Amino acid sequence: MASLDPSSPSTGSQKIALITGITGQDGSYLTEFLLKKGYQVHGLIRRSSNFNTQRLDHIYIDPHNSRKAKMKLHYADLTDASSLRHWIDSLLPDEVYNLAAQSHVAVSFEIPDYTADVVATGALRLLEAIRSHIAATGRSHIRYYQAGSSEMYGSTPPPQSETSPFHPRSPYAAAKCAAHWFTVNYREAHGLFACNGILFNHESPRRGENFVTRKITRAVGRIKVGLQSKLFLGNLNASRDWGFAGDYVEAMWSMLQQDKADDYVVATEDSHTVEEFLEVAFGHVGLNWKDHVVIDNRYFRPAEVDNLKGDSSKARKVLGWKPKVGFEQLVKMMVDGDVELAKREKVLVDAGYMDAQQQL
Repeated sequence: MASLDPSSPSTGSQKIALITGITGQDGSYLTEFLLKKGYQVHGLIRRSSNFNTQRLDHIYIDPHNSRKAKMKLHYADLTDASSLRHWIDSLLPDEVYNLAAQSHVAVSFEIPDYTADVVATGALRLLEAIRSHIAATGRSHIRYYQAGSSEMYGSTPPPQSETSPFHPRSPYAAAKCAAHWFTVNYREAHGLFACNGILFNHESPRRGENFVTRKITRAVGRIKVGLQSKLFLGNLNASRDWGFAGDYVEAMWSMLQQDKADDYVVATEDSHTVEEFLEVAFGHVGLNWKDHVVIDNRYFRPAEVDNLKGDSSKARKVLGWKPKVGFEQLVKMMVDGDVELAKREKVLVDAGYMDAQQQL
């Protein structure tokens, strides 16, 4: 379990990165990537009764070991402007990556106010904290990355590129559109080096379990070892451009290394339906998804997004970026991880330490 460190940043030529949403899937992969690049990484996390640092535990080093501890965590919140300004003033980052969000599309319909406050206004608070910090200190070299989403395109027909119009179909997507335009505005009005990364769906074994891809692979593992029999899903015809999160964080970093700030679509340019995902996932362990999947109308969105497929030609040309992990490799990677997790759960269930339904 990673802990917090209140100490001041290191000095010298080492670059300092500040990441919101560091405990999430993307935050953990970006942290690993930046540490390998020699950065000192600081992450902002919300105060919670439960620690949510599992994705970082394998790279955590006790902050008392100052020579080796290059990743440190601090309490802050995108709903609290004073905390954002405090840590920017204290840590003096060279690069700021805003990955934090209420990022679940379906949940955004249930808590739209909170989603907008964190995703849209939260980005504005962070941009303003950076702007005012630069005005007070003259540290105009700070570079800012805003995590966009393919959900912003909504019902816009594919392929979607940087010039495609946004037509959001959820409170989450609408809030991401606002954050996108706040970023553009601060770039144009205040001269901030601020980039939008419009990332299409990116997954990994670290994906949250309430996202459809991970929900599927978790179920595959549990069904395979006998802990579960059915999987309840909604729209199987929705088509998405799925890539590997570990590939996509490299694009984030590359955007901030350019001479000019700009916006980029990051995508594999290959889309697949949820049904195709099911076929690969269940087939990988010798199962037929049709024997286990049940359609539940509760999982259909009030406004569906049918087809997202990105055109990432600009990122490939300007950034020299391209995905390394293909669709089938990604799905199998996730299934393999969740089969191993299910096996460990099975041992606990058989020993009476956990109920079979406890981790559903």
